[in-house]
Amino acid sequence: MRGREPTEWVPEVAGILTADQLIATGHSIAAVQQADGSIGWPDGHVDAWNHVECAMALSACGLRGPARRAYAWLATTQRHDGSWPVQTADGGMPDLAAESNHAVYPAVGVWHEYLVTGDAAFAARMWSLVRAGINFALGLQAPGGEIIWRRLSDGTADDYALLTGSASMYHGLRCAIALADHLGEGQPDWELAADQLGHAVACHEYAFADKSRFAMDWYYPVLGGALRGAAGSERLARGWDTFVAPGLGVRCVSDQPWVTGAETCELAIALDVLGDQARALDLMEQIQHLRDPGGGYWTGWQFVNQAHFPNEQSSWTSAAVVLAADALSGATGGASIFADIPAPKFSAPNIGGASCGCGSADPLPGPLKHS
Repeated sequence: MRGREPTEWVPEVAGILTADQLIATGHSIAAVQQADGSIGWPDGHVDAWNHVECAMALSACGLRGPARRAYAWLATTQRHDGSWPVQTADGGMPDLAAESNHAVYPAVGVWHEYLVTGDAAFAARMWSLVRAGINFALGLQAPGGEIIWRRLSDGTADDYALLTGSASMYHGLRCAIALADHLGEGQPDWELAADQLGHAVACHEYAFADKSRFAMDWYYPVLGGALRGAAGSERLARGWDTFVAPGLGVRCVSDQPWVTGAETCELAIALDVLGDQARALDLMEQIQHLRDPGGGYWTGWQFVNQAHFPNEQSSWTSAAVVLAADALSGATGGASIFADIPAPKFSAPNIGGASCGCGSADPLPGPLKHS
């Protein structure tokens, strides 16, 4: 086993995963990091969202050098408009469109890195990067609060928003606001935008493209923080039998016999933020059937064919395991980065109904314009 630093910061989930096992998982992520700091998919392409998730996991495992190289990659590849391209394995850019969620998630990573390390100088250096990414995404916010999922290569906005992406961006906006407040760079327009976005996610699911067969659309409003308390618990209860395969984990999509490690671990975090640690731990234990002896994780398992599907080990799956383990163990300063997100200030939905109970079809002020 290679050395680790510092040991007191490494997550451990009693009876499920030891610190040494999670260190091995961290090293499995570092092993696929490229010389330029990027951490890609099994096919070699890189997107900023999954890259940041891997950087967070590296930091939670105490692998400071690889984590900082990952953040350096973000700084060198951000475009002038604040977005990041999707890159191929050879560094090319097959699609010049830019996704709003990719631009926001670095805020989560930077805030997490500060919470884990306490490195205020790092946070200050990354502030302009975070600010530019947030402003790129908010330039795509629709009047109803939802954020359009991408800007096309010709500069025009696409014509729909995604529930999972917007729920994740609510989390990202809250992390960006926390970073801004820490640096004395308060952003009141971001506060309003976050509440509008969270309200749309919690109350107006009709505003998003229908991707309801995907498990992420089910649990992400809870994971991202737009739904908490009874409303969050009710949402998870409604989809539980559809998406959870007993003893195996969470289906990626409702109509396929395929469970995935990342979705299972993210649901475990969502349960934990609702205070349901027993079921969260149960899911963490179930998904260990995807663990490779070397520390990495297979992406998923097709339980009718009894085969790994796809036949790959993915860095983001390993990262999701580490972040869930940290959330459940409270080992690092970043362990509560999901739990600490406040619900939107605007009204929450009625339990069991589609209406938000706000008393108006459009109770919120219109979205602000962002440069």
